[in-house]
Amino acid sequence: MNAIRQTAVVLLALVLGHGVAGVAMAEEIGRVGVDWVGNDIIVESIADPQVEGVTCHVAYFERSFWDRMSQGNWFEDPSYSAVDCSRTGVITIRNINRSPKGEVVFSASRSLIFKSLRVTRIYDARARTLIYLAHANELTQGSGKMSMSAIPLLPEDRAGD
Repeated sequence: MNAIRQTAVVLLALVLGHGVAGVAMAEEIGRVGVDWVGNDIIVESIADPQVEGVTCHVAYFERSFWDRMSQGNWFEDPSYSAVDCSRTGVITIRNINRSPKGEVVFSASRSLIFKSLRVTRIYDARARTLIYLAHANELTQGSGKMSMSAIPLLPEDRAGD
């Protein structure tokens, strides 16, 4: 019975968007109201857990209770997001995934089931550049709505090439 409980906890964590190992935690630093029904644009700060000296800021739309009730589409949430990452010091790259698929740095649930906002880091070794891509992830359709930020590495940065 204990194994069943543990499996249920793991599945719940995955559904809620907290099941990706090594994923950064975000800190809400801004909230801008966009209309009278309470829809907001949220701005969060995310420090890359595997790359010291890089901080990303992600903005996304959050629908209000009143908007969901009036539109009748309770479970839908827009996929639009934006990311901008900045150098906040000398960059030290730890053990990162260097494949073309990159790795998820941040993930947050954006609907009750299956949809999440993700920030994926891709390392371009030839150009010595870190690329951060904000995108939605859905089980059935995916999303073409994305935003990208690139940080070129300087000679003093430690990339472990």
